[in-house]
Amino acid sequence: MRLIVMGQQAFGKDVLDKLLEAGNDEVVAVYCEPDREGKPIDPIKEYALEMGLPVHQPAQFTEQATLDELASYDADLMIMAYVNIFVPEAARDTPRQGSICFHPSLLPLHRGPAAVNWPIIMGSTKSGFSWFYPTDGLDEGDVLMQWECDIEADDTVINLYFKKIYPSAVDSVLEVCDLFRPGNPPHIIQDDALATYERRCTKSHARIDWNKPVAQVYNLIRGTNPAPGAWTTVNGEELGIFDTVRIGGDGISSKVMEISEDGICIQAVGGRLLVKRVRPAGGAKVPAHEWAVQSGISVGDKIGS
Repeated sequence: MRLIVMGQQAFGKDVLDKLLEAGNDEVVAVYCEPDREGKPIDPIKEYALEMGLPVHQPAQFTEQATLDELASYDADLMIMAYVNIFVPEAARDTPRQGSICFHPSLLPLHRGPAAVNWPIIMGSTKSGFSWFYPTDGLDEGDVLMQWECDIEADDTVINLYFKKIYPSAVDSVLEVCDLFRPGNPPHIIQDDALATYERRCTKSHARIDWNKPVAQVYNLIRGTNPAPGAWTTVNGEELGIFDTVRIGGDGISSKVMEISEDGICIQAVGGRLLVKRVRPAGGAKVPAHEWAVQSGISVGDKIGS
């Protein structure tokens, strides 16, 4: 098949590499976002140019010249691997078999951005990814295929996305192409009654309330690690919280219960969290014990004020 790959960043680049390495199909062009001033060249653009592929970076797909250029590649399928730009129907339907898009959740669950963060924050035990037929709606098109994995009790965004979803999703692009070869790929209609829509997970969502149940606090920290990063305050200064372990113990919520070389133990409702790594405001991530010594924090001090 003749393929157009549309994507960005490392995921788009690795999907492109997987297709080129397999050699089952011909990638005729690569589309990615426009360059950003002061930012490094996008990995997919850099790799595509190294491989001698045509690269296009339209800011939008409303001009006829852009659509004509897309059509000139006479593609069978457009693979949309991590795309932030809205692609209208006129562009999506240009290839003979249309377009297929990646989303890192089990649609119709977690439509929208931050689809990896929110399942962890919400305490879900399952996640995965979907390849679906994009429409003008937000992640609402029919599903081609899905892959499911467990969210373990200690999984962070790094574990869930980069160690589970990411490698399996890159490999799956070959199966995606195989499903289109006969000309009648699966169309699984999403059940809108089960749909959830997640907003972008921002710093405002990542502030820790130590007076909440320990499970909720722990899930928030896991679901925002590494980004946007959970945070709290100590003596009015922000402190990023990373790499925690949930342990038992009672006491007054939001207080430091113990300090050791392993980290800082902070009480929440129904349990404690051993904080192993923190990031002081304006600084780099450091072991929590090191920060405690430098900041003069003591057992009994209040966190979150």
